[in-house]
Amino acid sequence: MIRVGIVGAGGWAGASHLPALAGLAGFEVTAVATTNQASADRAAAAHGVPHAFSGAGALAAHPDVDLVVVSVKVPEHATVIRAALEAGKHVLSEWPLGVDAAEADDLARSAAAAGVVHAVNLQGYRSPDARYVAELIAGGAIGRPESVVLVAAGDPLGGARIAPELAWSTDPAAGTSLLTVMAGHFLATLDRMAGRLVEVSARLPRRYDDVEVEGTGRTVPNGVPGQVLLHGVLESGATASVAVHGGSGTPDGFFVKFVGADGVLTVAPTRPGMFMHWTDWDIRVDGVRVRVPEDYRTVPFDPAAGPVANVAAVYEEIARSITEGRRPHPDFHTAAAHHRVLATIERAAETGATEKVCW
Repeated sequence: MIRVGIVGAGGWAGASHLPALAGLAGFEVTAVATTNQASADRAAAAHGVPHAFSGAGALAAHPDVDLVVVSVKVPEHATVIRAALEAGKHVLSEWPLGVDAAEADDLARSAAAAGVVHAVNLQGYRSPDARYVAELIAGGAIGRPESVVLVAAGDPLGGARIAPELAWSTDPAAGTSLLTVMAGHFLATLDRMAGRLVEVSARLPRRYDDVEVEGTGRTVPNGVPGQVLLHGVLESGATASVAVHGGSGTPDGFFVKFVGADGVLTVAPTRPGMFMHWTDWDIRVDGVRVRVPEDYRTVPFDPAAGPVANVAAVYEEIARSITEGRRPHPDFHTAAAHHRVLATIERAAETGATEKVCW
């Protein structure tokens, strides 16, 4: 039994991590921590968790915790992760791993030195749909890959308005933007399907110097992009074109098109309002729908329900890596590599030049 302590037990953790863990054998949530003891006590009582803490250090040090889950704002990730590593505990961090590539690299080195299992919740890597598309492409379903186009919505980030609980994300130093969060997830999922991006040119338009905080009548300065546009080359030699558009509402979907020498494979959502790393897909080869084999779906959750299924698949991978004494995939090194991709995109947008990606 893997005993789990969750730092940041509300919001996203309550919608994904806690229900995922509740439905998986081999895991038990034994502790939660929030910003104050009263809210931690409420979260523990709501989920039947025996221990509640007002700080990450106390949670990580507790003997009833084997795995620390980091589900707090990105600027707080490093502090919580280091507390877990100092306590010798396995750790799962939300994406982005850190506020920038330098911090992510440092955390990856520290985790490796600590000798614990370290994973990052880039759940698109564990998506059964992404895994199956990768096998179709590698197996020659469309012949030699020539190009891929990805278009996706990144709401609720990047628009003219921002929700009050996300108003802090308009500061670039916070590490949370349309580029780092949404494009980061989408590019990682593309990487799982088609391989690494090795060369890129980019634009990161920022349409608004100030954005409205919804329902408050006030605005906040905005220093992050509202659109992500890039062209590049994958390690296979295929070209890649990616557009991630921001907005202030519910995401209206995504579309991916792979063109090969012998055919076309497309990916689209099966229902509205879902990000590509959250849900199951409508996959078609030359217009004919292809079903993902049932043995690819290894967790007891319906992917129609949202992000829980793919988050649960990340936990399954962590359990296997602990049992087998190996690194999970994706781990902190994977996350640090994707941070370097994002840094390269930012550099390409600044210079206007085509930049090589250093993996």
